Order: sequence, then C-alpha cells, then structure tokens
Amino acid sequence: MSRGGREGRASFGATELPAEQADALRRARRLEWVSLAYLSTGIVVVFLVMGSSQAMKVAWVEDLLSLVPPVVFLVSSRLAGRPPSPEHPYGHHRAVASAHLVAAAALFAMGVFMVLDSGMGLVKAEHPPIGTFHLVGQTIWAGWLMIAAMVYTGIGPVILGHLKKPLSQALHDKVLYADSEMNAADWRTAAAAIVGILGIGIGWWWADAVAALLIAASVVGDGVKGIGNALRDLMDGEARTHDDREVHPLVNAVLTAARGPAWVGEAGVRVRDQGHLLHTEVFVVPTAPVDVADLEALAASIRDLDWKLHDVAVVPVTRLPDAVRSTPV
Repeated sequence: MSRGGREGRASFGATELPAEQADALRRARRLEWVSLAYLSTGIVVVFLVMGSSQAMKVAWVEDLLSLVPPVVFLVSSRLAGRPPSPEHPYGHHRAVASAHLVAAAALFAMGVFMVLDSGMGLVKAEHPPIGTFHLVGQTIWAGWLMIAAMVYTGIGPVILGHLKKPLSQALHDKVLYADSEMNAADWRTAAAAIVGILGIGIGWWWADAVAALLIAASVVGDGVKGIGNALRDLMDGEARTHDDREVHPLVNAVLTAARGPAWVGEAGVRVRDQGHLLHTEVFVVPTAPVDVADLEALAASIRDLDWKLHDVAVVPVTRLPDAVRSTPV
C-alpha cells in the first residue's frame, strides 16, 4: 500500500483514497496473500494424488495458473501507488491494465496447450489407470483421494472469490475482479475433474479426457475475455465498469455536471480507464465569456463527484471535437 504523504493514508499515485477504499485495499491484499497460501497447499495436494488422470493434471495446471492473478494484483497495486514524475507524468496507473493483459495472456497460452494435450489423449484413446492403496488393512481406490483433493481445491477458492468481488468494485480493480471470477468458478473445475475420475471408475475411459477438455476450454475462454478487456483499456477505450459489462456510470455523471453551469451551451466528455482511476477530459462550448476561475470551478465540481475521477481537464472550444460523448449512454 502506498502512503499519500501521511502515515496510514493509502493512495493511488497522487490520489489519496477515501477511508472505504483504503480499507478495501488492505483487505484485498490480505485476501490475496491468503489465496496464495491456500492455493499453494492445493497444488501440493493435487500433485501428490493426481496419478495418470488427464483431468487431474489439467486441474493441477489450472491451480498453478490461479497463482498468477494474486501475484499480479499485489505487484500492480504497488506500482499504481507510485506518484507521477517527469518521466511518468500520468503516474503508473496503467500497471493495472498491463498486469491484466499479462495474466490473461498466460491463461490463454496455457489453456491452448492444455486443450491440445487433452485432445491428443482423447484421439489416442488413452486409458488412464487409477490404482489402489492399503490403509489399516483395507484396500481403498485411489480415486477417492483424488475426489477429496478436488473438493478441497474447489471449496476454498469459491469462498475467497466471493469475498474479493465487492472489494474489486470498491477499488475499481479489474485484475482483482478477474481473480475473484476465476476463484468463484473453481468449483466447475473440481466438478469436471470429479466426473472424469468417476467415469474412469465405472469404465468410461473417455470421461477423463472429456473432463480435461472442458476444464482447458474454460481456461482458454477466461484468457480470451481477459485479453480483450485489457487491450480495450490499453487502447484508450471509453471507461467501463470494473466487470467490463457496461459503460461506467460516471461518464453520464460527468456529462450532466459539465452541462450544469449557465454559461455552458454544449458539452462533451472523454473518459478513459487508467487503472483504478479515470482520466477525464471535458469540452464545453461557452455561451458567454468565461475566465479561468469558471473553468477551475467546473473541474473541481467534477472531481468532487467521485474519488476515481482523476486529472480532470475542462477545455473551452468553439465546437465539440469529433468522437466525444455528448449524449447520455
């Protein structure tokens, strides 16, 4: 967590966070460290019991990939806290989108590899054996250990994902949201692997490879979605919500505020996502003479709308530029 010049104050660059967001950042960091610890134990457990099951192997690789978003979040949130400098006049907020792209690309690449690997197992009609072991005089099918491992790796991340989701909204952090979605969906990976293991147990050799393909396809889908969302932000697309489902409501709020003063005839806005913060440009066509104080007052009123509105610039023009948002979404 960055310090905004005073002990106990968190900031993203030059923007000091409100108490709610500062608390959310601290909680998110703690949850990510807990996630790394829990996922690491799950990786060890699955590795010890996975045997020759293709579904278990793919689930194990996905567990390894699950370490990427927490690490990326912890690193990017630190970088985003650095203040602006002459070399980085806009701050380091793009670290979030860059980290989002790195995590998504890793998911996609590994997902494609797993699809090909699992597909080859299905084409070759491989019959993965699941052996037995002896415990206190009883012969036990090893598949039960595999299923127990999948239950262990499926329950914890779901809980962690639901805890992270509201924090991702509070911080407007897309890396944290992607991580929460990946965690919350881990039960599907566990369920698919369990079905594959049970399939082997009843003689359906193909069930293991099919389950592995389903898991791998899910990883590829997460990667494709993440790459698209990260690239849109890096290419200065219009600001969207933390889950990328719609244009951010602050775009309309800024436009409404820009039209407020009596001296404003027309107004248009350009709002882009820089990470946790939104870079905001407001263009106004005055109907009466204005001075610097009027422009600064309008900029201040817009900044006061929300902590995320960063680096607000109000520009008087004779006509609105092309491709600005001049009507509500």
